[in-house]
Amino acid sequence: MAEGRSTGKVVIVTGGGSGIGAATAHRFGAEGATVVIAGRTQEKLDKVVADAPAGSTVVARVADTSDEQAVGRLVADVVAEHGRLDTLVNNAAVAEPGTVDDLDADTWRRVMATDVDGVFYASRAALPHLREAGGSIVNVGSVSGLGGDWSMAAYNAAKGAVTNLTNAMALDHGGQGVRVNAVHPSLTVTDMSAGIRSDGDTMAAFRARIPMGRPAEPAEVADVVAFLASHDARFVNGAHIPVDGGLGASNGQPNMS
Repeated sequence: MAEGRSTGKVVIVTGGGSGIGAATAHRFGAEGATVVIAGRTQEKLDKVVADAPAGSTVVARVADTSDEQAVGRLVADVVAEHGRLDTLVNNAAVAEPGTVDDLDADTWRRVMATDVDGVFYASRAALPHLREAGGSIVNVGSVSGLGGDWSMAAYNAAKGAVTNLTNAMALDHGGQGVRVNAVHPSLTVTDMSAGIRSDGDTMAAFRARIPMGRPAEPAEVADVVAFLASHDARFVNGAHIPVDGGLGASNGQPNMS
């Protein structure tokens, strides 16, 4: 771990109450950053703060990223309190199963509001401060935004939007000194995937498709997020890094060996 790599930096992580968001907060905290985690549930955020690496600074703020006004207040408060903003990690997301036939309008809107609108609201609020600091945005996409899944139409559409929004923002803001990149995890050990991981047949199918034979750990995604935000990635802009154990290396045909 690159201890001290983020010393003096200020980082906001949305969806910071569990999973990839929590691991990302802990990684930046271990590197010396002041990390503000945002989410809808105080108790979950407080647990992430309590579990943070010794000596790190992780601060909890309750905010719903699908609420434009709440996101604006969050960013303004962080800058007012800490004097700067260096990195925004857009991680907050929800997933709902269903085909276009199955999904009702409220479910569709709920997924879009968090997974797409939230990225837009947070990025728009953060950009002036990121320009001042020469900072960056890291979007947490998904392999589900790089290709389709059966019966996940809303989530696929939302994460696909995040993928191409990352491209647009990299073009628009890279010349302003703000790099914008994305990580795209496959199945990861989080609360969101608990149902999938509890089904033996489904997990056997995942292990057969992922060359490394297992889900990702949240920290393995967080490590890539921290790299993209760091000086080590200073000429990386508009990159999409799958953190998928090799899933995307396949052409889709079965293992015939």
